[in-house]
Amino acid sequence: MIDYLERAFPTRQMRIFTDETGAQRSVPMEDEAGNPVYNPEAEAARAQLIENLCALPPIMSALEGILEHFGHDNVAEVTGRTKRLVSTGDGRQKLESRSTRTSQAEAAAFMQGRKRILVFSDAGGTGRSYHASRDVPNQQQRVHLLLEPGWRADRAIQGLGRTHRTHQASTPLFRPVTTDCKGELRFTSTIARRLDSLGALTRGQRQTGGQNLFDPADNLESEYACAALVSWFHLLVGGKLTSVSHAEFEKRTGLELCDKDGVMKDDLPPIQRWLNRILALPIALQNKIFDEFLALVETRVSAAREAGRLDVGVETILVDTATLIDDTVLRTDPVSGATSHLLTIEIARRRTPVSLERVLRIADNDGTADYLMNAKSGMVALQTRARALMEEKEGTPIPRFELIRPTRREYMREQELFESAWSPIDRQLFSEKWLEEAQEAANKVDTETIRLATGLLLPIWSALPNDHLVVNRIADKEGNSWLGRLVFDDHVVQLFTKLGLDRTDNLPPTDLVKSALTGRSVDLARPFPMCIKRSLVNGSPRIELVGAPPAQLAWLKSIGCFTEVIQYRTRVFVPVPTAAEIVGRIVSGSP
Repeated sequence: MIDYLERAFPTRQMRIFTDETGAQRSVPMEDEAGNPVYNPEAEAARAQLIENLCALPPIMSALEGILEHFGHDNVAEVTGRTKRLVSTGDGRQKLESRSTRTSQAEAAAFMQGRKRILVFSDAGGTGRSYHASRDVPNQQQRVHLLLEPGWRADRAIQGLGRTHRTHQASTPLFRPVTTDCKGELRFTSTIARRLDSLGALTRGQRQTGGQNLFDPADNLESEYACAALVSWFHLLVGGKLTSVSHAEFEKRTGLELCDKDGVMKDDLPPIQRWLNRILALPIALQNKIFDEFLALVETRVSAAREAGRLDVGVETILVDTATLIDDTVLRTDPVSGATSHLLTIEIARRRTPVSLERVLRIADNDGTADYLMNAKSGMVALQTRARALMEEKEGTPIPRFELIRPTRREYMREQELFESAWSPIDRQLFSEKWLEEAQEAANKVDTETIRLATGLLLPIWSALPNDHLVVNRIADKEGNSWLGRLVFDDHVVQLFTKLGLDRTDNLPPTDLVKSALTGRSVDLARPFPMCIKRSLVNGSPRIELVGAPPAQLAWLKSIGCFTEVIQYRTRVFVPVPTAAEIVGRIVSGSP
């Protein structure tokens, strides 16, 4: 520190001269007696700075800060240290010795409810349980703050498992804690990646160890992040980034992106090396680089989420009631006898709207928040600034907003929001409208019918829709659960056709029409063999009956179909507005 102050506030006067080579040099000035000559103004400023620095209080660790803020009588400390300083009532401190028995007493005080806050470390999290067990007085919901997780994912899982176990009154809320330094994402990303891989290895299933604790965009070593880094390198070399130039980046990090001819290398630095080099940069530069990089990651993750290709493991759909309506066997394995099923389940779930107190607290803590109301629907939303996207070719940022509504969240680009019917309102009107929407949503029960492919799915995986790869678990309040992949109405006919099942005639006519309109043809066996498909005539989509016998044309026209002679061939079409009704008559064979 003294050397740094000497360079910042040089107290000795310097003499500048030019040597034989023409370079300017400086040497300390001396008087006639050979004593150094000091700068009194710099010396006074240096002394004042040292005085101010020495007057600052010492920076506490996270553990000491929590104990000092909440008091030792309110915080149960379960760590491996044997001594600690405890503040007394008269402002003094005393040295307190601790043992294994002390940690046991502290943990018991928390579980009994005498101390509301518990702090435990890796050493204090071995062999103990801190969950809201039904056998202890303290059954309040735990809010587990994950602070300084380190690099060990197995230890992170062990710590999270201390507050989340069976026979508990309520599940905990996990909250990873970081500062505004974007470089800390390097550590949380490592935990996210290793939790996911460790969960897949230890349980042998696609449900990850992260338990949806992290967003897919938080994993900076995923396939989306690796692809985003390649885009970032191209934008950097092209001079389209504002955070840092190509030359400055190579000088600061030592990573070479181009060869001697100025052409980008095929073997670019891996993302692990890039992340480690970024950590050595100044904080402000780190944040700018990470903002651009995360915008590219978010762009790819959002595109994958919208396309239904985002792999997030197993998503659990919690419902109030689930009733099994139909169970269709899709395939039976000839060797093991295992079966694949298509279940039709009617689910009902009550909405849980966000409370007004919570949304107002979000608005007070976010300086970019604004209260909005839709002029068409009369609904309200809280607008906050979301992470921007980035155009990958030109590096142009795409600003976005997040709209928090009583029962859901949605994202809108800035230009789309300005062109929509959302307009600002005052806080009082927003609160009144929010309460009305929340009350209406709380009293409403949503009922829908879903189809779930379950059982032995690997042999029929290629027959399932490839535009929605998420595995879901349906769980109701009675403890029933079903695990599989959702199959939407317009995919059912295609699934039966690929598996060679003659069950299309038993499907509802609306499903047959939906499948045809989405471009998936349907083969019918009765009342006569034919195919229902979508055709384009003069640029307009139609539903066509292909293969209908000529003897049945009169009957088909009598129930609502119409014919046209196109290129000397008679073709039969079904009117789109009444297609479901007419197809129902065709399948049933009724006039």
